[in-house]
Amino acid sequence: MAEVQMSWYVLRAVSGKEAKVKEYIDAEIKNGRLGGNVAQVLIPTEKVVQVRNGKRVVKERNYLPGYVLVEARLVGEIAHELRFTPNVLGFLGGLDNPTPLRESEVNRILGKVDEMQEETVDVAIPFEVGEAVKVIEGPFNGFSGVIEKVDNEKKKVTVTVKVFGRSTGLDLGFMQVEKE
Repeated sequence: MAEVQMSWYVLRAVSGKEAKVKEYIDAEIKNGRLGGNVAQVLIPTEKVVQVRNGKRVVKERNYLPGYVLVEARLVGEIAHELRFTPNVLGFLGGLDNPTPLRESEVNRILGKVDEMQEETVDVAIPFEVGEAVKVIEGPFNGFSGVIEKVDNEKKKVTVTVKVFGRSTGLDLGFMQVEKE
C-alpha cells in the first residue's frame, strides 16, 4: 500500500477558541494518540500596533479567525479524531471529503505568517475625522481640537485648535494626540 503524504487541512473552530483547539491537538500529539499522523498545528496570526493612552501597544490577532491549520495524514480514524476535538466544527470541505490546501495556498499563508514576524507592524487607525482630541505633546500641549484629516501613511492627523480665538490647523503625529 502506498504511503499517504502529509497535507495541510483547515479545521473550522469556534471563533475565539482557536488557541484551545491548538492546545488540545498539541497535547494529543505529545501523548501519541494521533500516532504520528499529525505533524503540526498552526493558528495564522498577525501583529497589529494600536495606540492606547498615547502608548504603542503591539497585539497579536488572528487574521483568519475561526480557522486552524493542521498538517496531517488522514488515515484511519485520524480525521474523525480531529473533527471531534472539543470546539472544532469540522473540516473545510466536510468530514466526508476534507480538502487539503494546495501548495500555493500553504506557501501564501505560511509566507504571510513569516512576513508578519519580520515586517514592521502597521498602526491601526485610532482616529476619525470630526473626533474631539487633546494635544498631549509639543508646544500646543493641553489644547483641545477637532480632527480635520487623517493621513494613515504618514501616521499624522490634522487638528484644528483655537489659539487666541482663531482656528489654527496643526499637523500632529498619532502619538501627539489622544481622544477626549
